Amino acid sequence: MITIVGTYECKVDAKGRALLPAPLKKQLALSLQDGFVLKRSVFQPCLELYPMAEWDLMMSKINKLNRFVKKNNDFIRRFTAGVKVVEIDSLGRLLVPKDLVSFANLSKDVVFSSAVNIVEIWDKDLYEKSINGEDVDFADLAEEVMGNINDDDNGIS
Repeated sequence: MITIVGTYECKVDAKGRALLPAPLKKQLALSLQDGFVLKRSVFQPCLELYPMAEWDLMMSKINKLNRFVKKNNDFIRRFTAGVKVVEIDSLGRLLVPKDLVSFANLSKDVVFSSAVNIVEIWDKDLYEKSINGEDVDFADLAEEVMGNINDDDNGIS
């Protein structure tokens, strides 16, 4: 599993092309040849860019679901809706397909935000609203999600 770090702002042109910021492109260098999968986020109005190796890991988990269980079949269909295989071109640009531009409401200014092993692609205004949202107390969320996890001897979760 790779770990991607950073939040980067960039522009997207009228054709849906975004130039990957150099530090992000460098982190993804080993994945450039294999390509990427771009999909709708399940929980947010953004896109998720999976390096192909990470997508394959996700698909191996999903392939374990019993497709004769209706909920599983419904989940698979919705999870993979709008999924596209994409590449970074020789100029370092990512072409975001029109339907995914529309889903994420991408305008001129976008944010590439690391999410451990994938990259979220946001419209800048929606990203700012999401991280600054008053609807979630981040301190409470952090305690609830991470507060009981301490699997290392160093005292750091």
